[in-house]
Amino acid sequence: MDGNFGSEERILWPVSVLAGIAMCAAVYDITQKVSSHCFKGYDNLSPMKKVEWNNRGFSTFHALVAAVVSIYLVVISDLFHSNIIIDRNSWLSDAMFGVSIGYFLTDLVMILWYFPSLGGKEYLLHHGLSMYAICLALLSGKAHMYILMVLFTEATTPFVNLRWYLEVAGKKTHNLYLYNGLALFVGWLVARVILFIYFFTHMYFHFDQVKSIFPLGFYSILTVPPALAVMNLFWFWKIFKGMLKTLSKRRQQSENGKAE
Repeated sequence: MDGNFGSEERILWPVSVLAGIAMCAAVYDITQKVSSHCFKGYDNLSPMKKVEWNNRGFSTFHALVAAVVSIYLVVISDLFHSNIIIDRNSWLSDAMFGVSIGYFLTDLVMILWYFPSLGGKEYLLHHGLSMYAICLALLSGKAHMYILMVLFTEATTPFVNLRWYLEVAGKKTHNLYLYNGLALFVGWLVARVILFIYFFTHMYFHFDQVKSIFPLGFYSILTVPPALAVMNLFWFWKIFKGMLKTLSKRRQQSENGKAE
C-alpha cells in the first residue's frame, strides 16, 4: 500500500478524528440538556435509557453529516465525474472519513463499556468492519467513492433512532410512529439494498480499476461490502416483519373501532 502521507494529511487526519470524538461528546451533552428541558419524560428514564437516548443523539447527528457530505461528493461535485475514479479523493473526503472514524470509535467504546445494553455482537461487527474499510481508504487514498457510498447508508439511522425515541416515549400508537416506520422501510430499501446493488454493479463495470488497488485493499473491497450487505438484508427482513406487524395491529384496531 502506498501511503498517502503528505504534510496536509499529517495534520488533517488526526484533527478530523479528534473532531469526530469531540462532536460526539458535544452532541451527547446537548442532547442531554435539551431533552431534560423539552421532554418531560426524560428525567423519569432509567440511567441506562438516558445513556442510550443521548448516544442516539450523536449517532443521528453523524448520520446526517455523513449523508450530506457523501451526496455532495459523489453526486453534486465533479470529484468522481471522470472515467478514472479509483484514485480520486479530496481533503473533504479525508476529513469526513476522519470524523467517521472518531464517531465509530466513540460509539464502539460506549457499546463495549455498557455491553450489551447499547448493542450486541452485530454492532461490534458492523463498527469494526466500517472502521477497517474507512481506515484503508483514508491511508491509501483509494476507493473513496465506494466508501462514501457505504457511508451514505447511515442516512437510515435517524429513522431507526426516531422509532426508538417514540417507543420509549410511549408513542407506538401515534401516527408518527407508523409514518416513520414506513419511511424507515423505504429508506432502508433504497439506501441499504438498492444502493448496494448499484455499488456492486458499478464495481463490476470498473473492475479493471478495482484490480489496480493494492492487494489488501482489493481483497477487502471484495469481502467487506458483501458482509455489510448481508447484515443490511438481515436487518431489512426484521424491519419488514416489524412493519407488517404494526400495520396488522392498526388494521385490527380500526376494524374493532368500526364494530363498536
